[in-house]
Amino acid sequence: MLLRLHAPLVLPCDPECSVLRDAVVDVVDGRIAHVGPRADAPEFAGEVREVTGILLPGLVNTHAHSPMVLMRGLGGDLPLLRWLREAMWPAEAKLKPADIRTGQLLGAVEMLRNGVTTSAEMYFHGEQLVDAVLAAGSRVLFGAAIMDLPGLPWRPMTDEITRWIDADGLRFGPHERIELSYGPHSAYILTPEALGEVADEARDRGALLQIHVAESPEEDLAQRESHGSVPRLLEAAGVLGGRVLSAHSVHLTPEDVRIYAKHGVGIAHCPGSNTKLASGIAPLRSYLDAGVAVGLGTDGPASNDDLDLFEEARLAALLSRVTTLDATAMRAADALLLATRGGAAALGRDDLGALEPGRWADIVHVDVDDPAFATGLDASDDQLLANLLWATGTRRVKDVWVAGEQVVEAGETTRVDRHEAQAGVREVAKRLR
Repeated sequence: MLLRLHAPLVLPCDPECSVLRDAVVDVVDGRIAHVGPRADAPEFAGEVREVTGILLPGLVNTHAHSPMVLMRGLGGDLPLLRWLREAMWPAEAKLKPADIRTGQLLGAVEMLRNGVTTSAEMYFHGEQLVDAVLAAGSRVLFGAAIMDLPGLPWRPMTDEITRWIDADGLRFGPHERIELSYGPHSAYILTPEALGEVADEARDRGALLQIHVAESPEEDLAQRESHGSVPRLLEAAGVLGGRVLSAHSVHLTPEDVRIYAKHGVGIAHCPGSNTKLASGIAPLRSYLDAGVAVGLGTDGPASNDDLDLFEEARLAALLSRVTTLDATAMRAADALLLATRGGAAALGRDDLGALEPGRWADIVHVDVDDPAFATGLDASDDQLLANLLWATGTRRVKDVWVAGEQVVEAGETTRVDRHEAQAGVREVAKRLR
């Protein structure tokens, strides 16, 4: 595979959030081989494709439950714990394994059309979920949901994902599209001892551990009373120290943030879901200032209710500004990096989230034939980034490549018929109501 994409603007999402003009992105065997101005580009023997507008890395969704497209809109006006107990868990109890594939397939289609090429999913029936991702051509870090409830003991769930990793490896599939991980739900569902044992399994295999932490003030009162905070509980239980992703993490103390920084814990910031469920607003700026890796997550499409990471970036920036009363607290460039490079760092993946040599060629093309860019592409770098983040978002995502393979063309997925995927979800949803 040899492909050169040439565009008026390329956003490699390096730490400085540079804007490259009249630039190329070279793809060789699914990975980025070169990024830079066309005038400085090496000779290239492969296909050269001219695109208008902007090229940027595929967005990285650090926390999702995408099969929940099947329950989108249920209990939409309930607070978190009632929403779970009265709407979500009863509906999920009716799910069949094949339903997970149906839901994930449409979720993957929706994300790809929104420029999201990678998602970290915590859910059940991993074989079905992974099959849907491979069909769509996207990328996933599947976290096998591990819970300890009546009829759902935690140890068999843990043993199942351990056996899968030991059999197939941590990453597999075309261009390593699949990564397996552990998904212990939370400290209020699992005991500290169970959490510690799951973490040991993950660390032994270099696997990511995904866990919900401090999403709402009410969920973990007993854990905070016994340990002071959930991060302190996780540290005492030996959960921290490997690759750990703390989802939501809205209600953290300064000490909690220091614990996370000490152990290299990543945070999945989910502003859309957290505001819709009135769970609170995470102090994002303080996390970043402490050196904690932060990415953005949509959470489930039944609590958000979309899979739009551009929208999460806007919300993250807006909420950071208004909670600090500082219009400089989060720039457009900062928010874009959260959705790309920051998300990859939070997941412990240095092969995603940026257009840099050696990383996977997950690329998004944003068309600029839009009123948002009427001021022209010769505007300043800051103005162009502002127009992309504040005024454009997903509506101008035109083409998407994963490992250099085109999976969205002219706004529609190339591998999956969107209308058929929507019809499949519609049939399952009738049974869940």
